Amino acid sequence: METYSLSGPSGTGKSTSALEFAHQYGIEGIIDDGLLIVNGEKLAGTSAKFEKNTITAVRRAIFHDEEHRQAVIKALQEADLKSLLIIGTSDKMTKQIADRLNVAPIDHFHYVTDIRTTKEIQLAKFIRETQGKHVMPIPHAQVEQNFFKRFIQKGREIFFKNKKIGETTIVRPDFHQETIDISKSVYLQVLTHELSNYNGIARFDIAQLTVDLMPSMTIVISLKAPVTYDVREVVRGLQQQISGSFLLHFGIEPEYVNIVVKGIK
Repeated sequence: METYSLSGPSGTGKSTSALEFAHQYGIEGIIDDGLLIVNGEKLAGTSAKFEKNTITAVRRAIFHDEEHRQAVIKALQEADLKSLLIIGTSDKMTKQIADRLNVAPIDHFHYVTDIRTTKEIQLAKFIRETQGKHVMPIPHAQVEQNFFKRFIQKGREIFFKNKKIGETTIVRPDFHQETIDISKSVYLQVLTHELSNYNGIARFDIAQLTVDLMPSMTIVISLKAPVTYDVREVVRGLQQQISGSFLLHFGIEPEYVNIVVKGIK
């Protein structure tokens, strides 16, 4: 069996991208958080996201439980897969899983930064930290809802070249109890501070600020006279300043910073 590793820090979107990645490389099976997934559906195992705390979740993900380990090994043997993708937070973790499932050594190592953009990773981490949402790369119908008293919903259908290759389910596990709540007023404070201290702006109005998922905004500004500078450079500089400040304070850049120059003051 040809074995692949896909690793990266928790909450960076590995499970979200797993089905597309596997399909692109012609990989038949996926090991993710204790599950064996084949053709976009759960074949065996129990997800670590069913656990009550992080310690038992990690043990589940690395197949510490012997009954769980043997059940997945048996399913792998019966499926007779030619290739397998193992997902983990590090090379060390994926190697450990490969050893536990008797599919070592790993032939190919890949990383989440190879398959996701910086903005996609930022967004995934932001959603994990502020909403506590985790993605499972299996259909909603295959998730045992009794385990999730707080939250479970359908994710999205995954397509590759117009062909459906699977679905995802979004859950909020019991062990993920701490989330960061950022109110809109905090975003406004940071944005107002940057606008008030940016050279060249005489007056500004925050016409629109949306914070439902990724922050986005429209700002109307008046420039200081006389205009002896390149207006485009001022606007680009302001966009970069706001994006950098949001990344520093909130861990995510805005989806867009739309700036409208109203006139000269």
